Amino acid sequence: MHPEHAAEQLTSRMGIEILKASLDEVVGRMPVEGNRQPYGLLHGGANAVLAETVGSTLSALHAMPDRFPVGLELACTHHRSATAGYVTGTARPIHVGRSTSTTEIVLVDDDGRRVCTAKLTCLHRDTRPLVS
Repeated sequence: MHPEHAAEQLTSRMGIEILKASLDEVVGRMPVEGNRQPYGLLHGGANAVLAETVGSTLSALHAMPDRFPVGLELACTHHRSATAGYVTGTARPIHVGRSTSTTEIVLVDDDGRRVCTAKLTCLHRDTRPLVS
C-alpha cells in the first residue's frame, strides 16, 4: 500500500479488522453499526466488501510475492439480515492455482447464524497494477 493512500482505505472506513490469517483460512470482522442501509439492516454491499477483503487476503497469502491477486468475480447470496453487533467472515480456499484462485467466504452474525455466502475468484497477475 502506498503511504499516501492509507487514509482512504475502504477497510478502515468500514471498520474491518483481520483476526486470523493463514494459508488455510482468513477471518475478519466488521461492525454492523456504520454499515447499514437506510432501513437499519446491514447493507448487502458491506457484506460484499467484507467477503472480498478476507477472500483477497487469502489469495494474496498464496500468490505473493511472485504474483499479485486482483478480483475477477464476486458472487454473494444474502441469507438473512444483521441489525447490530459484528459480522464475521471466514475465507477458505476452494482452488489455488498459479494463475487463479477461488475462495468460499461464509459470513455469520454474533449468534453464529449465516448472513451471507460468497465466492471470490482472483486472477494472479505477473505484475502489480500501477497506482497513481
